[in-house]
Amino acid sequence: MPSLENRFETLAGTFAALDLIALALLLLTLAETVWDFSTRRRKSWRETAANFAIALGNALLERTAFGLVFIAGLALAEPFALWRLPQTWWSWALTLLAVDFTYYWMHRAEHEVRLLWAYHSVHHSSTEFNLTTALRLAWVEGLVEWLFFLPMILLGFDLVQTLVALL
Repeated sequence: MPSLENRFETLAGTFAALDLIALALLLLTLAETVWDFSTRRRKSWRETAANFAIALGNALLERTAFGLVFIAGLALAEPFALWRLPQTWWSWALTLLAVDFTYYWMHRAEHEVRLLWAYHSVHHSSTEFNLTTALRLAWVEGLVEWLFFLPMILLGFDLVQTLVALL
């Protein structure tokens, strides 16, 4: 099996496309913010600024220490997979479905388990509901959420496919 780095490199084009989509979403969020302020739908800039500050902290942590925990935890489990799914169009589709299914149960658990709600509640703490609210994510999620995706890796889903599907 190719190294993890080589597997990421083969998907460089996919990551570039996902970066463009993220940039488009950011531009839409900024456009909504400008629109809301110009039409006076949003009275205060403080909530929006808080959402962007939280998103910046989250992005820095997820791309450094906490992201490393997420990837390393799953990478260490990958050799213990029961079998390996080949990288085909149907395994990509299956991975997308499995990630969505797993994410649903993770999010539900974050609402129902007090310990998980303790970090997840920041996502629901905004007094406004707009696109910037989606940026309000807990900084410590990456330390815990990888555990929910561990069964996927142990069942043979490719680590890189799983990470791409999570984006």
